[in-house]
Amino acid sequence: MDDLLQNHLFATHAIAAAGSVTLGTAFTYPLDTIKTLVQVSSGSSSKLNAFQILNKVQVLSGNSGLYSGFNWLACGRIFGLGARFGIYEVLTAFYKDGREDNYVYVSEALMAGMAAGAMESLISSPFELVKLRAQVTSASRIPVRAPATESKAVVPVISKFLPGYTLDMKALNQSVGLLSVLNSKHPNLAGALLEHPWMMTGSGKPPSVYEVRRLSDIVSLEGWGAFWRGLPSGVVRDSIFGGIFFSTWQFLHRVMLGWKAAGMDPLPMSDDEIGPLSPLTISLAAGFSGSVAAAASHGFDTAKTRSQCIVLPKYILMERKLLKWRRPGNWFERLTGIHRADRNLLFRGIWLRTTRSGIASFVIVGSYFVAIEYFVSR
Repeated sequence: MDDLLQNHLFATHAIAAAGSVTLGTAFTYPLDTIKTLVQVSSGSSSKLNAFQILNKVQVLSGNSGLYSGFNWLACGRIFGLGARFGIYEVLTAFYKDGREDNYVYVSEALMAGMAAGAMESLISSPFELVKLRAQVTSASRIPVRAPATESKAVVPVISKFLPGYTLDMKALNQSVGLLSVLNSKHPNLAGALLEHPWMMTGSGKPPSVYEVRRLSDIVSLEGWGAFWRGLPSGVVRDSIFGGIFFSTWQFLHRVMLGWKAAGMDPLPMSDDEIGPLSPLTISLAAGFSGSVAAAASHGFDTAKTRSQCIVLPKYILMERKLLKWRRPGNWFERLTGIHRADRNLLFRGIWLRTTRSGIASFVIVGSYFVAIEYFVSR
C-alpha cells in the first residue's frame, strides 16, 4: 500500500479524477439545484416548473443561490464516485482474471455496478443532506424575527432540543389546562412541562428546513442518524444507477470496438489488436449511459430528496419507536423508502436529472482523459 501511495502515477490519476469530478459538478450544479427544488416544492395539487424555480432563486438569493451547497456536493461526489469506480474496478478484476482478453460481460458489469452504487450511497448520503438543506434555503423567504424576549425561567433544554423555537404560550397553557384536572401534587406544573420538548410544540409542526441547515443544528435537533435519512431509497437509486450506467457503458464500448474492427484488414483476433477508442467516443458513451441510468433511477431519487427535506426531531423519532409506528404504504414502498403520498410525484424533474447526469458524465470522463494525457505526456 505504501508503494502505491508513493507512486506518482497513482497520485496523477487521483488528482485528475478529483479535478474532473469537481469540474463536472460545477458545470451542472445549477441544473441540480433546480431539479431538487422542483422535486421538493411539488405537491399533489401544485407544481412549479423550472423557470418559476429559477426566477424565485434569483429573486431571493441572486445567481449565487444556484450554487448554494456546492462545496458539500463536490466533496460528496469526489468520495462517492471514487468509491463507485474503485469498487467496480476491483470487482471486474475478479471477473477478468484468467481470461485471454480483458473482457467483461454486460451482466457482470451490471452486478458490479449495483454493488458499487450501494457503497456510493452510504458515503455520499451525509453530504447530500446538507447540500439539499442549503439549496432549499436559497429558495426560501426567511422571515425577519424581532429579538425574542425570553423569560429567564425557561430552561436551557428548549434551545438544546428545539433550536430557533419560539415558545407558544397558548399551546402551553392549553396543555396545562388539560392536565390541571388531574390530581397532582407537583408545585409547578408549567415548569415541569418545559422540561419535555414534545409538550411545547402544540401543533406538532417541526421547524422549517432553513432553520435546521447547519451541521450543529442537524446533530442537536435530529441526531446523527439524520445524515442517512432516506437511505433505503438512496441505496436502491444508486444501485440501479451504477448497474445500468456501467452495463450500458460496457455494451456501447463493445459495439464501438466491433464497429472499429469491422473496417480493419485483416480482422483483429483480440481487443489489443483493435486498439483504444478515442476519448471523445468514450465520453459520449459515458454521457449517454449516465442519462439512461438517471432516467431509470429517478423515482427513487425523488423519494430520497423529499425524505431529506423533512425535519424530524429526535423526540418524534423516539415517540414513533415507542409506539411501534409503521410507515404507510405497501411492502414495496416501505422497503424502498417511498412515501405513499409521493406516488404521483416520483417523476417530477426527470428531464432535468437526465440532462444533468448526461452532461456531468460526459464532462467528468472527458476532462479526466484530457488531464491524464496532459500530465503523463509532460
